[in-house]
Amino acid sequence: MEIEKILSGIIKKNENKILLIVMDGVGGLPHPETGLTELESAKKPNLDKLAKSGMCGLSIPVLPGITPGSGPAHISLFGYDPIQHQIGRGVLEVCGIGMEMNRDDIAIRGNFATIDENHIVTDRRAGRIPTDENKKIVQKIQENIKEIKNIQIIVQTVKEHRLAILLRGKGLSPFVSENDPQKEGLKIKKIVPLNDDAIFTAEVLNEFVDRVEKILKGMDTKAKTILLRGFSKIPDIDSFEKRYLLKPVCIASYPMYKGLAKIVGMDVIQGLDTIDDEISALHKLYDEYDFFYLHYKKTDSAGEDGDFNKKISAIEEFDEKISKIMHLKFDVICVTGDHSTPCVLKGHSWHPVPLVIVSKNIMPDDVETFTERACSRGLLGTIPAKDIMYILLASAMKFEKFGA
Repeated sequence: MEIEKILSGIIKKNENKILLIVMDGVGGLPHPETGLTELESAKKPNLDKLAKSGMCGLSIPVLPGITPGSGPAHISLFGYDPIQHQIGRGVLEVCGIGMEMNRDDIAIRGNFATIDENHIVTDRRAGRIPTDENKKIVQKIQENIKEIKNIQIIVQTVKEHRLAILLRGKGLSPFVSENDPQKEGLKIKKIVPLNDDAIFTAEVLNEFVDRVEKILKGMDTKAKTILLRGFSKIPDIDSFEKRYLLKPVCIASYPMYKGLAKIVGMDVIQGLDTIDDEISALHKLYDEYDFFYLHYKKTDSAGEDGDFNKKISAIEEFDEKISKIMHLKFDVICVTGDHSTPCVLKGHSWHPVPLVIVSKNIMPDDVETFTERACSRGLLGTIPAKDIMYILLASAMKFEKFGA
C-alpha cells in the first residue's frame, strides 16, 4: 500500500521515547439520571493535567458507526489498517498465553458457560468461575480429549471462564460459525461450515463440544458447556519494529492484548497481574525500549458489566496510579482507549474515543479535562485511530520531510 511506501522513505531512528497508554473501553455515554459520562463523573486530576498540557481529540477505531472488537481496535492504534489486517480473536488468545502456533493451526477462543437441560444458555460466563477451577476442568478435558478424527486438540486455561483451544492437523479451515448465541436465554448453536472446505472442521468441533459437555456433566461446576468463537490462523503482517524503526514492548496483564502485541512483533512481558505490576515493569524497562504500550483493563470490564460506579472507580484508580510515571522522561505520551464501552450499553460501542497527546512538539489546546465532550473540542479533531501512530512518530521527531 502507498502508506507503507511513504513510511519506509521517511522514518528515521532516534533516541526519543513514546508511551502509548490504552485505557480499555474508556469512552462512555451519559448516565440517565445525572447526564454525565463515567469520565465526566470521575475525579481524575492527573488525566486532566495531561489534557491541559496536551493536544486533545477523538478517535474512530475502524469506521464511523462501526462497533469494533478489541482486535481491530488495537490494530488501529498500532497504525495498521484494521480492514486490511483482520486478526481473529482465537489467535490473540492463543498467542497471548504463550502457546506456539504453526501456520496451518486453527486457534479458538473458548468460554465456559452454563446451560440448562434444554441446552439453553443461562450464563455465558459460567459465573466467571475462578481460574483455579478452570485449570482443573481444562486438565480433565485435555486428559480425555487428545485427538478427534486425527486432529490434535490442545487446550489451555486463559483466565476465569476463558480458555484457548488449538487444532493441529491436516484439512482444517477457520471458516466455521460460532456456537455462542451471544445472549442468555437462547439455545447453544451447532457449528456449521461457511464453505465446503470447512465441513471437516465443523464436524471435529461439534464432536469436541459434545464430548466436553459429557465431561462437565459429571463435575461439580457451573461450567456445563463451552462456547467457541474467534476461529483463526496466524495473519501475515509486517512487524512493528520493521515498520516504524522502533524497539517496542507490551506491558499488559490480559492474554488477548499480549497476543496482539506479539503478533505485530512487540516484546511481551509475562507475569504481570495488576496495574502496579505494569507500572513497576515500565520503570524497570525504561532504558531498554523506545516504544511502550501499557494496557489497563478495568475500565472495559466495568463497562461490560454495566456498573457505572465501578467504572468511575476504575478511572480514579488508574488516575492515581499514573502519578507514578509522570516523572519518567517520555518525549511523547498518548492516553486513549481502544474503543468505548458505555455502562448504559453493557458492551463495546461505535462512539468516538477520547484522546490526548502530550509532547513539547505539539500545540496545546484549550481543553482542560479528559472527557468525551471536552476532547471533542480539541485541536486534533476527530481522526481515524490508525492515524494516531503517525502523530506520535511525528511528535517524537521520527519522520523526515516527505517530498522535495
